[in-house]
Amino acid sequence: MTTALAPDVSQQPVFIALQANHDTLPIIEAIRDDNPQARFDEYPAMVKITAPGRLVVRRESIESHLGRDFDLRELHINLVSLSGEVEESLDEFTLQWKAA
Repeated sequence: MTTALAPDVSQQPVFIALQANHDTLPIIEAIRDDNPQARFDEYPAMVKITAPGRLVVRRESIESHLGRDFDLRELHINLVSLSGEVEESLDEFTLQWKAA
């Protein structure tokens, strides 16, 4: 699913880096499904996911990959770093830069 950028959102890249482990594989696949414009750089201990302007992590997508309920706050357990302004709800974790 792609989402059009709002006019007040910058095209500056945003990223999220997650530990590379068994727990994050379904999360990374869900992010890949929801953000086809994103680039995935795999390192020995982490995966860095970079997207132009906006990156969205959807609870529903992660749940479909995990096969169980998922609380988006669980992302923080394996979060290494991120870049962008964070908007969080029960259903989405969004990174983006607001245009000046």
